[in-house]
Amino acid sequence: MYSTQVLDHFEHPRNVGTIADADASARIENPACGDILELTIKIADERIAEIRFRAKGCVAAMACGSALTELVRGKSVDEARKLTREELLRAVGGLPQASSHASHLAMDTLQAVLQQLSTGD
Repeated sequence: MYSTQVLDHFEHPRNVGTIADADASARIENPACGDILELTIKIADERIAEIRFRAKGCVAAMACGSALTELVRGKSVDEARKLTREELLRAVGGLPQASSHASHLAMDTLQAVLQQLSTGD
């Protein structure tokens, strides 16, 4: 059973789509379940001015993508790097054990997009 927060993010996702002139983007696929999460990010004044996600997968993957964008938008890149999986789980009201992979996918994709900002890849 999913939490009210998970269902809200799934039914009313925030920050969906892509940023055309993004400063960085990352797309990760979970090979075990096939879920895909893509993040695009725009930086202004050393802060995450905009972040958007696209997801293909389960309810939890969609919810974690949506919640993640809300958690890091407006933060500095360093602050976003310090976001923990536990904070993400709290934001979605927890996940059933069978859906925990979704939070790992979200965090891995966030780290990948932030790494691009550091390296300029």
